[in-house]
Amino acid sequence: MWDNARLFLLIALPFLGSGIVASLSRDARDTAGLITGGVALLASLIAISFYPEMNASEVINYRMDWLPSLGLDFSIRLDGFAWIMALLVTIIGFLVVVYARYYMSPDDPVPRFFSFFLAFMGSMLGVVLSGNLIQMVFFWELTSLFSFLLIGYWHHNPGAREGARIALTVTGIGGLCLFAGVLVIGHIVGSYDLDVVLNSGEAIRSHALYRPALILVLLGALTKSAQFPFHFWLPHAMAAPTPVSAYLHSATMVKVGVFLLVRMWPVMGGTEPWFWIVGGAGLSTLLFGAYIAIFQQDLKGLLAYSTISHLGLITLLLGLGSPLGVVAAVFHIMNHATFKCSLFMAAGIIDHETGSRDIRRLSGLAKFMPITATLAMVASAAMAGVPLLNGFLSKEMFFAETIVEHVDSVFDETLPFLATVAGMFSVAYSLRFIHGVFFGPPPVGLPRTPHEPPHWMRFPIELLVLVCLLVGIIPVLTIGPFLHIAVASILGDKTPYYSLAVWHGLNFPLLMSVMAMVGGVLVYLLLRGYLAIGEEGPPLLRRLKGQRIFERIMVTLSWKWARRLESYLGTRRLQPQLRLLVMLALLAGISPLYLEGYGPRRLTFKELDWDGFDTAFALMWLVGITCAIMAAFQAKYHRLAALVMLGGAGLSTCITFVWLSAPDLALTQLLVEIVTTVLLLLGLRWMPKRFETVDALIPVPLNVRVRRLWDLGMAIVAGFGISILSYAIMTRDMPDGIASFFLERAYTEGGGTNVVNVILVDFRGFDTLGEITVLSIVALTVFALLRRFRPAPESIGVPEQQRLQSAYDMAHPDRKADETVAEYMTIPRLIMLWLFPVVGVFAVYLFMRGHDLPGGGFAAGVAMSISFILQYMASGTRWVEDRLRILPVRWIGIGLLAAAFTGLGSWLFGYPFLSSHFQYVELPVLGKIPMASALLFDLGVYSLVVGATVLMLIALAHQSIRSPKLSRKGLGTGVR
Repeated sequence: MWDNARLFLLIALPFLGSGIVASLSRDARDTAGLITGGVALLASLIAISFYPEMNASEVINYRMDWLPSLGLDFSIRLDGFAWIMALLVTIIGFLVVVYARYYMSPDDPVPRFFSFFLAFMGSMLGVVLSGNLIQMVFFWELTSLFSFLLIGYWHHNPGAREGARIALTVTGIGGLCLFAGVLVIGHIVGSYDLDVVLNSGEAIRSHALYRPALILVLLGALTKSAQFPFHFWLPHAMAAPTPVSAYLHSATMVKVGVFLLVRMWPVMGGTEPWFWIVGGAGLSTLLFGAYIAIFQQDLKGLLAYSTISHLGLITLLLGLGSPLGVVAAVFHIMNHATFKCSLFMAAGIIDHETGSRDIRRLSGLAKFMPITATLAMVASAAMAGVPLLNGFLSKEMFFAETIVEHVDSVFDETLPFLATVAGMFSVAYSLRFIHGVFFGPPPVGLPRTPHEPPHWMRFPIELLVLVCLLVGIIPVLTIGPFLHIAVASILGDKTPYYSLAVWHGLNFPLLMSVMAMVGGVLVYLLLRGYLAIGEEGPPLLRRLKGQRIFERIMVTLSWKWARRLESYLGTRRLQPQLRLLVMLALLAGISPLYLEGYGPRRLTFKELDWDGFDTAFALMWLVGITCAIMAAFQAKYHRLAALVMLGGAGLSTCITFVWLSAPDLALTQLLVEIVTTVLLLLGLRWMPKRFETVDALIPVPLNVRVRRLWDLGMAIVAGFGISILSYAIMTRDMPDGIASFFLERAYTEGGGTNVVNVILVDFRGFDTLGEITVLSIVALTVFALLRRFRPAPESIGVPEQQRLQSAYDMAHPDRKADETVAEYMTIPRLIMLWLFPVVGVFAVYLFMRGHDLPGGGFAAGVAMSISFILQYMASGTRWVEDRLRILPVRWIGIGLLAAAFTGLGSWLFGYPFLSSHFQYVELPVLGKIPMASALLFDLGVYSLVVGATVLMLIALAHQSIRSPKLSRKGLGTGVR
C-alpha cells in the first residue's frame, strides 16, 4: 500500500504543485520558487526511496480501474529503467528550479513559468512510469503541450512563438502517429498493458502488421528526439528561457523519444527494418548535427545541434540491435543529461552576465568568470569525450560497438570510420565552445560587464560537473549500480557482460578516440579563421534548412490545398455549412438501409392499433408543427415572431415529454427554452433592421428560390428518415433491451429511483464528464469570440435604448450619469429582483431531489442561470457585478474539478473511476434523504452549467451601448 501511495504521489505531486503555483499572484516570485523547488525536491526524494526495491530487481505495479470493460486502467509501472529516468527528471528538475530562481527576470511572470514547469515535470513522469500504452500516449501529448507553453513563455518574442509552433506541430504529428502505432500493437497483442506487450515480442515481430506498427511508433520517437529529418524544431526551441532549454534538451523532452526506443527495443528491435530505419536515422543525425554545430555562432545554437548529434548517437546504438548497444545507449542517456544540462546553464550564465550569446563577441571570459569558465570547460571536455570524464566512457562503448559486425553491408563496414568522423566534429565544436568563449583578448562592446553570478545560481553546475568527474574517475562505484539496475530491467537474462573500467589497454576503440581528438583539434584550427567572421551555419548546407522545408510544407498545406478545399466546401454563411452537415448525416443514415435492407417487420395500415389514439395529443403536435413551419416562414420578415414560434415548437416538445411520462426531459427542455430564448433575444439586437416594405418590392432571385426548395426537400427527407428510424426501433423485438437493464439496476447499484439522473451521473458518468467539459470549452470559446466584437451602430435595439436613456435623463436630471435605464422601469425591476431568491430556492430544490425525483444538477444549474439572467434584465451587468460578484470561470473550474475528483475519489477505495456509493441519512426536520457520492458529481455539473451559461450571458450582454468594453476581469474576478 505504501509503494502504491508513493508511486501515485510521484506523478500527482507536480500537477498539484502546478495548480497551487498557478493561483499565486504575479508578484509572488519567491513563494513560487520555494513551492516549485520543494515539490521537485520531494519528488526526487520519493524517487530515491525506491532504491531498495530497484536494487532487488523488483517491478512495482499499481493499477486503478478506469474503464475495465475496455481493458483500460490507470497503471503505474516502475522498473529499473523507468526509475533511472524518473531520477533524471526529478533531480535535474530540482537543480534547474534553483538555477531559474536567479535567472528569471523580476519583470517575468515567474509563477506562470514555474506552473508550466511543474506540469511538464508531471507529464514526463507520467510517460516514463505509465504501465499502459494508451496512458503513455496521453502523457506523451501532454509533454508536447507543456513544452509548447514553456518554449513560447516569452510570447512577446516572435522567435519564441515561432519555435513553440514548430515544436508543437512536429512533435504533435509524431504523437498522433505514435497513437496509431499503439492501437496497432494493441490489436496485435490484444492488450495495451505494458507487461503484456513486453512479453509478446515474438508475436509482434512475426505479425503481418509489424512493419506499419514499427513505422508509426518510430515516427513518434524520432520526431520527439529531433532525429533527421525532423531535427529542425529543436534549434528553434532555443528561443525559450535557458532553464527551459537546460531541462527540456538534457533530461526530459528530447529524451522521451530515445526512452521509447529503449522501452520498445525488446519488443520491436532486432529486425532488419529496425536496423535500417533506426540505425540510418541515428547515423544521419549524428553526423549532420555534429557538422552543423561547429558553425553555430550562438552558444545555445551550438549546444542545440550538439544535442541533436548526441541523440543520434544514442539512436544509432539502439538501431544496431545488440544488447551491448543498449547498455551503451542507456549509459550515454545518463551521461549526456549531466554534462549537457550543465553546459546549457553555463551558456545562460554567460548570456545573463554579459548580455550576449554570440561567440564572435565573446572572448577572454576566463579572466572575468574563472569559476564558471572552469566548470564549463570540464563539461565541454566531457561532451568531447576526454578521458577521466563520464563522456569518455560511453563514447568508448560506442566506438567498441561500431567495430562489431551487425549486418553484412557497406553501412556496417563504414560505420567505424563515420563514427570517428563524428567524434572529430564533437571535439571541434567542444573546443570552439571552450576556446572561443573563455580564451583570447578581453571582450569589447558587450551590453554588460562580465562577472561571476551568485553562488546558488552556479551551484547546480558545480554539482553536475562533480558528477561528470566522479563517474569518469570511479565509474564502478558511482554509476555502476545504477546502470546495472536500468540495463537488467530491459534485457533481463540477456544482459551481456560489460566493463566500466577506465583503462582497457591499447585497443581499437582507444585508437579511434585518439584519432577523433587529434582530428577534432585539426578541424578547429583549420576553420578557426572562418568561424571568427563567418555567418551562421555551414556554407555547404546554408540553404538546406529544415525550417525552410517545414514552412514550404505548411504553406502548401495551409494556403494552397486548404484554401482550394475551402473554396469548394467552405463558406462564411451558416446555412451552407448546415446543409452540408445534414446531407452527410442523410448519407450516413441511408447507406446501411441501402446495403442491409430494412429489417423490422412491416405493419399494414389495418394492423395499427388505433385504440390509443388521442385527439388532444394529435392537436398539440399539429400546433407544434405549425409553429415550426411559421418560424421558418417568419424568419424572413419578423425575427421576434420567428423566435416566438420557435418557443411554441419547443413548448410542444416539452408537453410531449410530459405526455409520454418523461418529466425529467420535460423539465430540462422547459428551462433550456427559457435560457436560449433570452440569449437569442440578446443576439437579435446586433442584427441589422429589415425594411419589410422595400424587401416586398424586390423579387426573389431564381437561385434563392431553388435553394429554399432544396432546403425544404432536405428537411422533409431528414424528418422522414428520423420517423423511419424511430419506427424501426419501436417495432424491434427487444425482450431484454437496455431499458430493463437500467430500470432493474438504477436503485440497487445507483441508489436512486430517478433512472434518468442515475444514468447521467453513475452508469454513464464518464460520458457526462466529457459533455460538461465540452460545454465549458464552448462557453470559453463564445466569450473569446465576443469579448472584442462590437455590433454595428445601426443594430436593432440601439435606438430604442437611446430613447429610453434620454427619457430617463429628462425625468431624473439630478441622478448620476452612470445610473442605468433599468432604474427607470421600477416595477418590472422590483419583480425581477424579488424573483432571485425564489428561483434560487427552486434551483436548490431541483438539485436535492434529482437522484430520486425529476431534477438534478443540470436542471438546477439552468434554473439558477435564469435567476442571474433576471437580475441582468432588471439592473444590467453593473449591478450584477457590484452586488453578486459572479465569477463564471471559477464556477466552471470548480465544477470540472468537483466532477473529476468525485471520479478519482472512488480510486481511494479500490473501485473503478466514477464508481458511485450511496446510503440514506436521517436528518432533523428533513427526515431521510439520499446521500450518494454521485451527488458531488452532480454538484460539479450544477456549478459548471451555471458558470458556462452566465459567461455566455456576460459575453452577449456587454455588447450593449452602455457597456462598450469587456475586460479580462470577467474571466475570474468579476463580470466587467
